[in-house]
Amino acid sequence: MTCIMPIGGNKGGTGKSFIGGNLCIALAKRGKRTLMIDLDLGASNLHTMIGMSLPSGSLSDFINRRVEKLEETVIPTPVPGLFLISGARNDLDASNISYQQKQRLSRAISRLSYDYIILDLGAGTSFNTVDFFMISNTGVFVVIPEPTAIENIYRMVRSLFFRMVKQYAGASDFRTIVSVARERDPGGHADHLDNLLIVFSDLFPEKANFFEKSLENMSFTLVMNQMRDSDNPKLGNLICGVIQKHLGVPVTFLGNIAYNSRVHDSVCNRVPFMDKYPYTQTTTDIRKLSETVIAMSGGNDKDITGGDSTDKIQES
Repeated sequence: MTCIMPIGGNKGGTGKSFIGGNLCIALAKRGKRTLMIDLDLGASNLHTMIGMSLPSGSLSDFINRRVEKLEETVIPTPVPGLFLISGARNDLDASNISYQQKQRLSRAISRLSYDYIILDLGAGTSFNTVDFFMISNTGVFVVIPEPTAIENIYRMVRSLFFRMVKQYAGASDFRTIVSVARERDPGGHADHLDNLLIVFSDLFPEKANFFEKSLENMSFTLVMNQMRDSDNPKLGNLICGVIQKHLGVPVTFLGNIAYNSRVHDSVCNRVPFMDKYPYTQTTTDIRKLSETVIAMSGGNDKDITGGDSTDKIQES
């Protein structure tokens, strides 16, 4: 069964593409047939993160019907078992795709057959980004230990939740739900999941029941990237707790990824960080993240690199 995992965040520079690209490499090296799709429409660079030159094909070939099947845009990468749908040669208007194009693309992604499909999303809370995040019932938020990034990830979760309620309720009924919730709680807590669900259930019980069942299967997760020694290692758990307390949305903390100044060097030299610097804490953290993802999705872990990725690797 295919595991589709969107990776997003509400701030540029948090390392979504770095995490996504290297996670895909780690999954492929553990014997998982993996596809990464660059859905950062208008600012695609995922190919650079894995050391590839500018691909010839593009996601726009499918969006604009130059090819009929999404599979025709898939290209192999230098990593065995890892494949890419690039957005590097997307048309200039790729970031403004229509609702119909977005729905057609989402359906095509859901029909692809791989062990893992990782979606690298753009920053922000545009409808495209949020809707692509909702393709799957699981997704990863990437955040860095900076106040602005933490505030922005809170806003992204809030936007995602509102978009989900609106999708299940319908635009007209959603406006009614928010209006009634504000009337009942003028203190400013109308956007809390529990409050909206109560109003949703009171006014539209059948739709609310369907939404709640769908929400039970959702698995929101969070990764803390660029963690320095001076940062609180429990910060990720604290952020998840704040989101749960103030929005009522459960988010699971997946782990920390250590900061390394040589990420810049690996990107500039177009060499995957995990290959160029395999004996660093950052690479160890990414390997552990891949193991967590596999365990979370119920897959069988198999390291085909010949080493034990659970060993503590010292910084070189």
